[in-house]
Amino acid sequence: MKTEILKEIIKRNSLKEDFAVLTNLSTGNSEIFDSKNLLGKEFKNYENKIKNFYNLKKNGIIDGTQIFILNYIKPVEVIIVGAVHIAQYLIDLLKNFNFIVTIIDPRKYFTTEQRFQKVKIINEWPNNALEKMETNKNFALITLTHDPKIDDPALSYALKNKFFYIGALGSKKTHENRCKRLKEAGFGEKEIRSIHGPIGIKFGGKSTPEIALSIVAQLVSETNKILLNSKN
Repeated sequence: MKTEILKEIIKRNSLKEDFAVLTNLSTGNSEIFDSKNLLGKEFKNYENKIKNFYNLKKNGIIDGTQIFILNYIKPVEVIIVGAVHIAQYLIDLLKNFNFIVTIIDPRKYFTTEQRFQKVKIINEWPNNALEKMETNKNFALITLTHDPKIDDPALSYALKNKFFYIGALGSKKTHENRCKRLKEAGFGEKEIRSIHGPIGIKFGGKSTPEIALSIVAQLVSETNKILLNSKN
């Protein structure tokens, strides 16, 4: 593989972009491909097959060709609303699974550098912060504050924009009240049921680290479902 290709892979990977590396096994030549780039002459004849593998995020030798495709998938972006104590544990775990994390909390006294290092922090109300972000259905939302003024606007935004994962911390009673508010706001039963609340898988843990682990386990499970569905 040429040095130019390796440099481009490193660059795009650092920018967290979706792309693929195509290699012609007959010639050894490689090329970077994404949805915006035109294919070079060597790969042009297999454009439809390449795009099909790329869109499905499949890796391997493309059927009926000598072309090997390796997909580099942009990490899932997780928005955490609420810079509370459990968020510190969540961030450490999420980074280990290559998630990109952003914290939103208008309360600046919670979002100090001592508590949160090397993570993007937005000190705005969620409705304002989210409207400025470029989000899509591959985003995940985790709300932690229990405060309807902070959590509900974020939940509403995520539901409207069809985030693949939406989770909200709180007791069953808290979640029941939350669901009532969202129903009054015009959301349907199916939409509201898509919220994981109380958040996290159930394995009996009650400590803050255990709850954080249960949340990340649930998120990883839902992320893997998305990836598996894209390959089928």
